[in-house]
Amino acid sequence: MADQGEIEKYMYSALDLVYQGQVVAQGHNRVNESKNATVHAEMVAVGQLLEWCMKVGLDKNEVLPIVQLYVTCEPCIMCAGALRLLNIPTVWYGCPNPRFGGCGSVLSVHSDRLESYGQQFKCIGGIFAEPCAALLKQFYGQQNPNAPNPKKKSEGRSTGLGGNLASNFGSAFGGSGDGSEYYAAGYGYTEF
Repeated sequence: MADQGEIEKYMYSALDLVYQGQVVAQGHNRVNESKNATVHAEMVAVGQLLEWCMKVGLDKNEVLPIVQLYVTCEPCIMCAGALRLLNIPTVWYGCPNPRFGGCGSVLSVHSDRLESYGQQFKCIGGIFAEPCAALLKQFYGQQNPNAPNPKKKSEGRSTGLGGNLASNFGSAFGGSGDGSEYYAAGYGYTEF
């Protein structure tokens, strides 16, 4: 189990994969720049980790079951599934992902009884939740030059998450868009 100092050190980057106390891979969301909806921070870091294993001559099957993953936001359902298939044992995350979360907010991919989909993994959430939510708000406040022009919202019809995510942050992450609902609701350091 990581101590408070280690946790704090790792939580201020989009995502860190840590092996024996050393950050061996880092990732950030590259969906907009790559125009590929699957290039989440977790996928970027896992790719780097696999390259690092080859470079230093370590067997990925021995490294993956002992790395720790530290991420700003709860992994989505897709990423939680990938982490489970890779047998990553522990994920530490900042703020919840109430729209797409795969570690308890929407689905519990990390702990569901899915024997043919790898080992269950432990999720510890709410680590530095407020600063992590602020980082996400800043990230989603940036314009996506690859996004289609947003359609005008008609009454009774949602435009979803297209266009400028800053205007949709509240719907994407619940409520006002500043994350205050999570803290008022008592989200904290929680083990799932």
